[in-house]
Amino acid sequence: MWCFYDKLFIGGEWVRPASQETIRVVSASTEEVIGSVPKGVAADADAAVAAARRAFDDPTGWSTWPPERRADALVRLAEYIDKYSASTAIRVSSQNGMPVSIGKLTEGVMPATLLRYYAGLIRDTPVEEHRPSLVSGTTAVRREPLGVVAAIVPWNFPQSLTFFKLAPALAAGCTVIIKPSSETVLDAFLLADAVEEAGLPPGVVNVVPGDGRTVGTHLVQHAGVDKVAFTGSTDAGRTIAEQCGRLLKPVTLELGGKSAGIILDDVDLHRSMRSMFSSTLLNNGQTCFISTRILAPESRYDEVVDAFTAMAARLRVGDALDPRTQIGPVATARQRHSIEAHIAQGKTEGARITTGGQRPQDLDRGWFIEPTIFADVDNQATIAQEEIFGPVLTIIRYRDEDDAVRIANDSVYGLGGTVWTADPEHGLAVARRVHAGAIGVNGFTLDHGAPFGGVKSSGLGRELGPEGLYPYQQIKSVYLPA
Repeated sequence: MWCFYDKLFIGGEWVRPASQETIRVVSASTEEVIGSVPKGVAADADAAVAAARRAFDDPTGWSTWPPERRADALVRLAEYIDKYSASTAIRVSSQNGMPVSIGKLTEGVMPATLLRYYAGLIRDTPVEEHRPSLVSGTTAVRREPLGVVAAIVPWNFPQSLTFFKLAPALAAGCTVIIKPSSETVLDAFLLADAVEEAGLPPGVVNVVPGDGRTVGTHLVQHAGVDKVAFTGSTDAGRTIAEQCGRLLKPVTLELGGKSAGIILDDVDLHRSMRSMFSSTLLNNGQTCFISTRILAPESRYDEVVDAFTAMAARLRVGDALDPRTQIGPVATARQRHSIEAHIAQGKTEGARITTGGQRPQDLDRGWFIEPTIFADVDNQATIAQEEIFGPVLTIIRYRDEDDAVRIANDSVYGLGGTVWTADPEHGLAVARRVHAGAIGVNGFTLDHGAPFGGVKSSGLGRELGPEGLYPYQQIKSVYLPA
């Protein structure tokens, strides 16, 4: 699966980049080079913004099309995205270590699903409504496309998170420059192929990979960009928020998490463990919303520790492209080093490893780390407060339900979480008390029809659902006298 590109997709065409630099793509499972793409620079970003600006400002172009026509184009694009579904999943898993069984569902299926969802939404949502004036006459309230969007995407779920932004932005009538992460670029070029084949107007979608500190920063600060949509680390999000604040530029930020999984004392652990795996270790722990802090009641603490230890020890660790793999490698050597540093810190602070904590002895290539369970963790410990972004869980003891909620909320983050119980209604009551943008009872799955996003240091704004469309629209009121 060697994929080498020498051009960028800008303005509906494959064009020569402004620089001779390239991004070399390495397999997370084998550490072998599997491809390369041009490394965009500021001049390439300028060209992409200019193309997106022309496409948006065209008086008969994309932004002026009636919703039904844009919806038809989104459905057509979805058909071409489906065409590349299997290849996209393989490329993503090869690059970032995502088990391909997960990649087929998220990276392979979610993008077209979101296109079809937002196509249906704009067909059924009026662009304009007329409201009686409180004085006299009426006011027409219109939702119009916001403009040119810079979508800056991370490496952990690169295509899903691209379409969290791209699908609603296109549905609203915006034009988009996609800046994929340098760790996952090959899948973005398949997306460009689909856009070209679907016949979207030139400049509506542009793809410019590059360094976040150069291309990403340049796009954020560019006068021709009307909105920024970013998913990534909280530190990077703060910088982007500061830049957009100075420019009075709208921004959506989906950032880090350190979510709590509250295990209530009535839970059936045996029946819950399968769901607990996907809610705590999905994508090798490289998932922002998973519950990496496990809160266990004192009365069942040892039982919870034993259950998670046994679950983690049984997981199949291996090549991301093996359909039997449950835990693949992490995305980069740098990421594994960061995880190992956190594991060492956890031991230094007195936590106890019950399983894992090392590189697998039988895998001498690839950026693998064993699924790791820490017991006897204080919630103030580094491993309980910092996002590790790897297959590492901490198990924290609580006294009673109020204590569990207090610990769950004792975090700078507020993205996700779970509550586990034999009584779903009671679980819902507990979930309501947790300060998070999204939380599940007895499991958690992102619902593309419902809003997703965080509170506190986990971000600003929402993606998905009807609420995910609104940030790409601006409201105009037109007063009509009686």
